[in-house]
Amino acid sequence: MKSGRRDPRQLSLEDGFWEIPRAPRLVSGSLAYGEELCGVLAQALKETPLSRSEIAARMSDLAAADISEATLNAWTARSKDRHRFPFEFAAAFEAATDSACLQSLLAAKRGSLVLMGQEARDARLGQLRRRIAELRDEERALMGGRRR
Repeated sequence: MKSGRRDPRQLSLEDGFWEIPRAPRLVSGSLAYGEELCGVLAQALKETPLSRSEIAARMSDLAAADISEATLNAWTARSKDRHRFPFEFAAAFEAATDSACLQSLLAAKRGSLVLMGQEARDARLGQLRRRIAELRDEERALMGGRRR
């Protein structure tokens, strides 16, 4: 039997496993995030144990393109307006740095959330369990509250 109170020691989905994303209000310039992109790229490069030259080589191999350490440096320099990070290299960058930083940045800009691996499985299980509970409630209502 459920009581109206929740045990404060028990976590609930509202306790911040994930902040529920909300799509930002779209106004002029709200999706201009070049500087933020540079920062995200730079942070991913700092957090990986690989050198920039190793990342450039890995990206070059994965994307079948010539990407140098100097190119990586230009993409992360806020002062280099003409050197923008091409979206076609996003997957190679994430694979080389073992991150999901670019997916997460784009998701945040559009009000969504990136779930990977076990997180995605757990989210899907939660959806299924919620749907099963809704169907049970509907069944109970149709049967007049009686159990079978």
